[in-house]
Amino acid sequence: MPAQAHRLSDRQLKAVKAKDKDYVLSDGEGLQLRVRSNGSMLWNFNYRNPITKNRINMGLGTYPELSLANARKKVIEARELLAQGIDPKVQRKAENEAKRAQTEHTLENVASAWFELKKHSVTPAYAEDIWRSLTLHVFPSLKATPLTDITAPMIIKLLRPIEAKGSLETVKRLSQRLNEIMAYGVNCGLIFANPLSGIRAAFKKPVKQNMAALAPEELPELMVAIANASIKRVTRCLIEWQLHTMTRPAEAAGTTWAEIDFDKRIWMIPPERMKKRRAHLVPLSDQALAVLETLKPHSGHRKHVFPADRNPRTHANSQTANMALKRMGFQDRLVSHGLRSMASTILNEHGWDPELIEVALAHVDKDEVRSAYNRADYIERRRPMMVWWSEYIQKAATGNLSVTAIQENTNGNVIPFR
Repeated sequence: MPAQAHRLSDRQLKAVKAKDKDYVLSDGEGLQLRVRSNGSMLWNFNYRNPITKNRINMGLGTYPELSLANARKKVIEARELLAQGIDPKVQRKAENEAKRAQTEHTLENVASAWFELKKHSVTPAYAEDIWRSLTLHVFPSLKATPLTDITAPMIIKLLRPIEAKGSLETVKRLSQRLNEIMAYGVNCGLIFANPLSGIRAAFKKPVKQNMAALAPEELPELMVAIANASIKRVTRCLIEWQLHTMTRPAEAAGTTWAEIDFDKRIWMIPPERMKKRRAHLVPLSDQALAVLETLKPHSGHRKHVFPADRNPRTHANSQTANMALKRMGFQDRLVSHGLRSMASTILNEHGWDPELIEVALAHVDKDEVRSAYNRADYIERRRPMMVWWSEYIQKAATGNLSVTAIQENTNGNVIPFR
């Protein structure tokens, strides 16, 4: 029979002193006290893995913080797990991870980590919209909720009031974003499965609506309204800049002077500001350059061509042009994004190459190979089209598009290009 280990006592432990080298005192049943040469003492449970039978040391705590009696209790608990074929060290690690998840892996913290990756794949404006929606609709009630506690019924209950208001697009986007966050949690090993994978089926689908846009024959009316509107010069220039360049509202509003090459007459929008994350080149007509020349005295010394009113160090809001159009009486008839649709319609009706129009609108070809070959953006082939488009706009602005346009203009007055 193996010799019985000498049981330790509190009196013996109080008399323990450090030596030149570490040494071990055994209490039996695998409980050991390692005495370090620096005077510290650590309880260990020495056992064999129930599967591999390899020897393992599991730290239990330091003495005297962990008393002899409590160290023996921990050994009893560990041996009970071994009797069930469970490695106590692995079990303890799993329990600690679960506890940490309760405090560290909350929805807000995981969403923050996911967002740090997400924001590099979308435009800054869209990234801002993502975080704003989570801050407004999700975090107030669920930010401290552990990711492991998130369930589909919980999120459905959260989004039902938004659906009841008719904000179906908001529900759709929040469902998608929460889905991505949970999928990120799965990929990072924080949860085993995504409970929100089919959550969108629980809500009404938003009816897709096209952006409100004017008919081609209504362009003169728009130009008259822009010329006579009581709006700031920067806003007027922003609308005309967007119209001439056929760009999206956020792309136009964020224009910087550094992006403009006056010698080559090109505006280069960097990838991070584009919806499809690809640089976009815009050939500039005389009229488009005239808009910039008009703004040089106002913002030429600043970074952005269209500075914001409250903070000139940043650019105008992407909704600035949209709100101005509403005030001009075009609500439900035209949104600033609809300017692109109107340009596309007119150019197509007048026989311009549809492929050039699509490139001008920065629509990425779904055929990735074909798209790669089109990286040249057909700059020189697009120049005549952009010149024609600007001249078409200018004729609409001056009332020279047709005889009836002059007569139907405001009292026959000529509306100058501004």
